[in-house]
Amino acid sequence: MTFWSAKGPSRPLILLVDDEEEILVALTDLLEDQYEILSTTDPLRALELLREHRDVATIISDQRMPGLTGDQLLMQARAFSDARSILLTGYADLEAVVSALNQGQVQAYVHKPWDSDALRSLVGEVTQHCLAQRALRTEQALLRGLMEALPIGLVFSDRDGRCIRSNVRDEAGSGAEIEQAHFPETLWPEVAAMREDVRVSGQEERLVGELLTEGDGRTTTRWHELTRLALAWPEGASRKDSWQVSMDRDVTSRVVMESRLRQAEKLQSLGTLAGGIAHDFNNLLAAISGSLELLEDIAEFDEGSLALLRNAADSAQRGAVLTRRLLQFGRPREARLSAVALEQLLPGLTDLLRQSLKKRGVPATSGPCALCIEDLPADLPLVWSDADQLEMALLNLCVNARDAMADGGTVRISARVIAQKRTDLPVECCPDRAVALEVVDDGAGMPPEVAARIFDPFFTTKDVGRGTGLGLSSVYGFLSRSYGEIVVNSVVGDGTRMTLLLPVARLGQDQVLPSEPGNPTVTRPVKVLVLDDEAPVRMVTAGFLSQDRHEVTAVATLKDALECIDPLAPFELAIIDMRMPDHDGLACAAALLQAIPGLKVLFISGHTDDMPVPDNGLLLPKPFTQESLRRAVAKTMHFADASAS
Repeated sequence: MTFWSAKGPSRPLILLVDDEEEILVALTDLLEDQYEILSTTDPLRALELLREHRDVATIISDQRMPGLTGDQLLMQARAFSDARSILLTGYADLEAVVSALNQGQVQAYVHKPWDSDALRSLVGEVTQHCLAQRALRTEQALLRGLMEALPIGLVFSDRDGRCIRSNVRDEAGSGAEIEQAHFPETLWPEVAAMREDVRVSGQEERLVGELLTEGDGRTTTRWHELTRLALAWPEGASRKDSWQVSMDRDVTSRVVMESRLRQAEKLQSLGTLAGGIAHDFNNLLAAISGSLELLEDIAEFDEGSLALLRNAADSAQRGAVLTRRLLQFGRPREARLSAVALEQLLPGLTDLLRQSLKKRGVPATSGPCALCIEDLPADLPLVWSDADQLEMALLNLCVNARDAMADGGTVRISARVIAQKRTDLPVECCPDRAVALEVVDDGAGMPPEVAARIFDPFFTTKDVGRGTGLGLSSVYGFLSRSYGEIVVNSVVGDGTRMTLLLPVARLGQDQVLPSEPGNPTVTRPVKVLVLDDEAPVRMVTAGFLSQDRHEVTAVATLKDALECIDPLAPFELAIIDMRMPDHDGLACAAALLQAIPGLKVLFISGHTDDMPVPDNGLLLPKPFTQESLRRAVAKTMHFADASAS
């Protein structure tokens, strides 16, 4: 028979076991004011109750019971319950008491009949001891679980620096936890070699430093944050005399991500800066290069003066190319595909590639890096790609090749035609041919596991702060968007070969000169309005047009442009700058088209990457030559006439 008595939800639980119901009733009456009571006359049922109620704090059991004695009951209970026990016996059976004390680990025994006050006091003492031990084990389990689960090294040490508890294991030995060590000098001996940055705030001392570790034949850099916090123990102890908890956190991932974020912010700042100055800078270049070109046409020069003049004009054009590359580097954009001639692109890129191979901030004993662009085949076809992004891809590959050649070497660039079979190319490309553009270095090479990840964003084998892990991923992304591929062949100790597979442009996509058949031309004078707020650019643009016998009116504002309109002899073409103080190019075009419905419009700009151009308008980037302006005027007039018809 089982009895249950409860008068409060949060009181300790006691199990009473006795084969006499009168004893159970008496014990219940004595203890139920302070405890929740479970009682049974069957010792086997008592074991079941213990399994059902794991929170039993004290067992009070009779010794002599049918089927199972008290000491046997308590011994079996010890296998799965941490409850404390009191043995009741009505006989002076010393052997039974000794057995109960040894096997059942009984905390006390009481003779029948008992003294009520003494028994109540004994039950209270035994129960509180059980609850205290249980709470202590709970705290220990929580602390142990927390220390094992923490992804950081944790050490508790006394006032003398001796380790009390730690989750740091002896990697060189058995793997057991280090229990006798000082923190951090013996626990982390590398601390002495760290580049320290110590910060102390209140009871906390924090040290952030760089550790160099050896493994797999190479040195790797790991960043650790070591924090030491003084505990408020012993009570009233000063910081110097108190116990401490010390934590070692591997923050390499955080440092790397912070470095990448700073690098991304630099790129964004570079793009913002480049975008801000590109328009004004290209206006200056347009005025310089245009004026030089006009000067060459209207003046007589000896051979030496003419060479200087052309050198200045070429330098202005290279400045425009440099500005365009700076914009592309700071603000990557989608590929603008067209037919690209490698025999023209590579020579113009040679100086920049050579500059990229120069090593800065390295010992003078490091060998130099040279560039070798092999002769291109005479019949090398045009490729379908984006010239600007192809230049940036080659630049990235050369920079990576330079970093791979610690002792110097040569970067070789070559091109050849190969056969292929692809069905996913656009109509502008040949499906059966490609150009293999190869960049080969004499560097250290890469193992297969590294070569398999080099195109992953943010993956880099360089030290923190030396690489972003974005260069090769941007190359891969550019080629994927422009129907190209990249193949990597690398052998450790024998260098790396990067092969860009570029689709061949169909013959119909070849770039042709303006005078060739099929290219639009303007054979009659056109009445042209030039609207640009930069006076030097207006003068150059008007000069180019006047030399082609066009009738030109050049103004600085939309108001002046509207005032120049003659209803009897309207303008046929307007050349409008996209960026002006009062109105942008699109607003000016809309106002002029309202006044002159049949007007053709050609836009010009020094910064075109973020310019919204209407579908029926062409945009000519600054600086431009007389030939490029002539071609753009012809296309604008031709396309407008064709759409009108």
